[in-house]
Amino acid sequence: MICRVCDSSRLDVAVDLGEQPWANHFLRPVDVGHEPTYPLRVVLCAQCGTAQLDYTVPKETMFSDHTYLSGTTKTLSDHFRKVATEVDQRYFANRPKKAMLDIGSNDGTQLRQYRDLGYDILGVEPAKLPAEIANDAGLTTKRAFFNVETAREIDRQFEVINASGVFFHLEELHSVTDGIRLCLAEDGVFVIQFLYMKRIVENDAFDQIYHEHLLYYNVRTIDKLLRRHGLALFDAELSPIHGGSIIAHATHLARAKPSERLEALGRAEDETGANTLPWYHAFQARIATNKTANLAYLRQCRADDKKVFGLGAPVKGNTLLNYYGIQPDLIECLTERNVHRRGLIAPGSHIPVRIEADLTEQPDVYYVLAWNFKQEILERNRELIASGVEFYFPVNPKEV
Repeated sequence: MICRVCDSSRLDVAVDLGEQPWANHFLRPVDVGHEPTYPLRVVLCAQCGTAQLDYTVPKETMFSDHTYLSGTTKTLSDHFRKVATEVDQRYFANRPKKAMLDIGSNDGTQLRQYRDLGYDILGVEPAKLPAEIANDAGLTTKRAFFNVETAREIDRQFEVINASGVFFHLEELHSVTDGIRLCLAEDGVFVIQFLYMKRIVENDAFDQIYHEHLLYYNVRTIDKLLRRHGLALFDAELSPIHGGSIIAHATHLARAKPSERLEALGRAEDETGANTLPWYHAFQARIATNKTANLAYLRQCRADDKKVFGLGAPVKGNTLLNYYGIQPDLIECLTERNVHRRGLIAPGSHIPVRIEADLTEQPDVYYVLAWNFKQEILERNRELIASGVEFYFPVNPKEV
């Protein structure tokens, strides 16, 4: 293959998580055992430093019937509100007419925040269920994959373009980035929210590697992509959301003047070697160590006759379950708030999903797969914790 960002053929294996099913392929009982598997392997470009998967599951397979919903957690809704408010106050608060485009807008959670601030909004979302939810709520959403052709169909410009948890998904990476340039007003701001690969490695959060995430950016690497298309970063900050994400602001290349905090993030990447192969090989070694420790813990729970449920059925949880080789003999079920996963079964591990509201009993231990919402989960379950139920976090994100 060639690098998804710079077209170099100088790619080296950085992290290998073996053969795994597509992690969001939650199964009906009739499908159990028939799910395909694919290589889950991160390679690093020796030329531009971008970490990326070397195998692509087609976007039509992964996103057309996607069941993830942004509005399920209060933490994420609050985060989106904060981002929208800060962007508006910083750039466009006094502008009487302003428009916002959200790429991969899901159920419209981020669109809603900008609409409430007076923006004319448009979402672009390929998945049927979240697009329907957004449109039913009056949040105008075009069901499509965003790319340069979609941008030409839209045929207008926006003061704010947002891509939250989307830019690392892109099979049509260069077409999408060209489309963003076309749709961005001359003085517009492109807000990119993405999992920060430097922090993923520092957290040992290998579960955030899965087939939907084709690319794993640091600020140095995403800026190289943008500059190829006439855009550039001018500011960025590290946010605690999802265990450590970058909220970056970009604009047209000629207008981009880098802030001190953007330059500080880049310097920190250079100093730690965060875009080099040894950084990733050390990560792979820690993943193996953590696998041994987690399996020992779960096997001890079984030896002590403790009932263990998984808390959450996030897509990333399936990477962890399958790499560790965890099955229903160690975790009885995965509890989930998203009712659209009722009756489904996790791919690979074949652990059944149960809806939180349907539970009639509690376990001795919750093995928390949705660890990125740690504080919300602990706050919501204070009574269970007080009653003696243990909440075990296989990943403990560092403070931001």
